[in-house]
Amino acid sequence: MAFAGTNYLAIVLAAVVSYGFGALYYGALAKPWMAALGKAEEDMKASSIAPFVIAFVALLVMATVLAGVMGHLGPGQVTLRNGLISAGFVWMGFVATTLAVNNAFQGARPMLTVLDAGHWLGVLLIQGAIIGWMGV
Repeated sequence: MAFAGTNYLAIVLAAVVSYGFGALYYGALAKPWMAALGKAEEDMKASSIAPFVIAFVALLVMATVLAGVMGHLGPGQVTLRNGLISAGFVWMGFVATTLAVNNAFQGARPMLTVLDAGHWLGVLLIQGAIIGWMGV
């Protein structure tokens, strides 16, 4: 599915850069994140490549949908400023709320919600900035 004026280069760049951000974010916060998750480093070593592939595909979908949302602002409105504003609204309305509900019902530690929400806020702000900066 293609939206009118979709900048696919911006979408791919947004996904790649936000993927890199996630690697840096969770690399820097690995110990507190694992503690909030209730896992030890040994538990995490047995993971396969599948979560990394799923994460990248999800980031591509996220960037595509964010570009579509921003495209609905109207002609000339896909800007850096509007990209950041749109990303913030999407994060607050859909991501932060979903994380809070899911983690509450799963009995996750509040710090897990804070750490994961921070990651997704960074991801969306990066994607909104890149898509807005590059335009349609």
